[in-house]
Amino acid sequence: MMAAMPPTVVSCAVEGLVDEAVVRRVVEEAGLTMGPVYGRKGKQFLLRHLNGYNQAARFGVWLVLVDLDAEWDCAPPAVRTWLPHPEEGMYLRAAVRAVESWLMADAERFADFIGVSRSLMPRDPEGLADPKQAVIGLAARSRWREVREDLVPRQGSGRSEGELYVSRMIGFVREHWRSRVAAQAADSLGRCLQRLDGMAASAQRYGR
Repeated sequence: MMAAMPPTVVSCAVEGLVDEAVVRRVVEEAGLTMGPVYGRKGKQFLLRHLNGYNQAARFGVWLVLVDLDAEWDCAPPAVRTWLPHPEEGMYLRAAVRAVESWLMADAERFADFIGVSRSLMPRDPEGLADPKQAVIGLAARSRWREVREDLVPRQGSGRSEGELYVSRMIGFVREHWRSRVAAQAADSLGRCLQRLDGMAASAQRYGR
């Protein structure tokens, strides 16, 4: 009996820790193996090192996740500009407009997590100009004081989010987020999942 082949290992590069949690979740849910994670120092750092990641993709599979933000109207021209000549193993994905859109797209679970009515959740999270601020706005309306204190920046702090924003978001991704449900309301996530599923199917087909 032939031994089962190990699943494809995917090296990743991300802007920050919340993005890393999201990437780890979708890669593993696709049946792939999470490899090393690079970046974690913001968008500009990631884009400056993108060519190096692309060169490494000659020898393995890479997933790089970048927030589209407000700089571009849509993802395809941004991706082509950032990386005109991707290697075969490179998959560069832009979250429209930020990874928080993908989290809010699982509206039922996110509303329960943040402590607000389902009716307050955005119907088109990818259409939001600033998804992160939308999350903080929802948190400010939370029925739970600890959510407001953890996610909303304190007046005069100079911070863009509460001190425990990152850890709270990571906790949601790990414990509650349903990527396949969220993909129904976030097209850029759906495309990412389709590509990962294709990688997994190819690995099984060719024994890689």
